[in-house]
Amino acid sequence: MKIIITYGTYDLLHKGHLNLLRRAKELGDYLIVGLSTDEFNKVKNKKAYYNYSQRKQLLEALRFVDEVIPEVSDKEQKLNDIKKYNVHTFVMGDDWRGAYDYLKEFCDVKYLPRTPNISTTRIKKDLKKFK
Repeated sequence: MKIIITYGTYDLLHKGHLNLLRRAKELGDYLIVGLSTDEFNKVKNKKAYYNYSQRKQLLEALRFVDEVIPEVSDKEQKLNDIKKYNVHTFVMGDDWRGAYDYLKEFCDVKYLPRTPNISTTRIKKDLKKFK
């Protein structure tokens, strides 16, 4: 079985997230999503609209997501997860291109193109205009 893993905050789940997750799943048989916890988001200076539990529930409802695990740290967790879950392919959006090349020693690393003109940051900015 070909296991794929990706990570992210996945706040305000949108078309770009869906495209990335669907394309990631197409690379294998089983898709694991490492979802940033609320505590980890604080470390990254990110503020999510939905809390971890709500974001996890949304991801688990998607037919192409097989498992959601908490993301609590950066480099060391990713390497440990790759080994723990026998990951074949690590996937991130191409805005991270090169950042995870150090993992190529342990699995395939793919950077998938982002969906144009959509991001959580943009949605938040657009919503502010409506207030």
